[in-house]
Amino acid sequence: MKRTRLRILLTMALVVGLLAAGCGGDTATNDSGSQTPVPEPSSPDKEDTPEPTGETGTVPPAVEVPEPGANPLMNPASPDMNTTAPGLYRVLFDTTRGEFTLEVQRDWAPIGADRFYNLVREGFYDGARFFRVIDGFVAQFGISGDPELSEIWREATIADDPPNEKNTRGRITFANAGANTRTVQLFINLGDNLNLDLQGFPPFGEVVEGMGVVQSLYSEYGEGPPRGRGPNQGRIQSEGNRYLERDFPQLDYVKTARIVGER
Repeated sequence: MKRTRLRILLTMALVVGLLAAGCGGDTATNDSGSQTPVPEPSSPDKEDTPEPTGETGTVPPAVEVPEPGANPLMNPASPDMNTTAPGLYRVLFDTTRGEFTLEVQRDWAPIGADRFYNLVREGFYDGARFFRVIDGFVAQFGISGDPELSEIWREATIADDPPNEKNTRGRITFANAGANTRTVQLFINLGDNLNLDLQGFPPFGEVVEGMGVVQSLYSEYGEGPPRGRGPNQGRIQSEGNRYLERDFPQLDYVKTARIVGER
């Protein structure tokens, strides 16, 4: 009786073991004893490459590579608009009142000197009106006569330079609307404006020839709104020289501005 019972127990154990072995096809045991899913075999009909991503799934380059012949002025971030200026360079302005020459010293305000150098080199200031000329104060210019360019550059700000030099008569400085907002607008001091030195207006160059020409720029329109009846900067930005030629036809302007020497 005992032997019969023992054989029955052994037979049952063997059957249970075989059933367990047959049901273990979707699990595998690793060295730690935990169970992990068995990976499905790869299909020979599918390529082992990721699905192509559309344009919305790609990250654009930090700087667009311009096409051959493209105008660098259309892309403020392009390498052509961000080169380092020479330590000293001169710019000849040919205006409707005559010529004057600026000498830029990069160590006075390096960031501003670099921006001005690249803009002049690409002809940005050609055709720009001296839209705000206040006797004894400043001659301001630099808004493009092309509204499309104005739209592109109005947000292309540069960081501030420290105030290393003074705003004395004949020196050129970027205009701004507060900290780190310089873009393309400039003014030439028509007097000693030392109160501007600590207000975020660092000069980067000065007129070395033709200051009489600068002093003679048309100034009868005066200040712009809301303090005066001169040109409205917002309308210059949006309408360009068409607005100025129609409503302020006597404004003097830059015919050309060209780099004529550097070292």
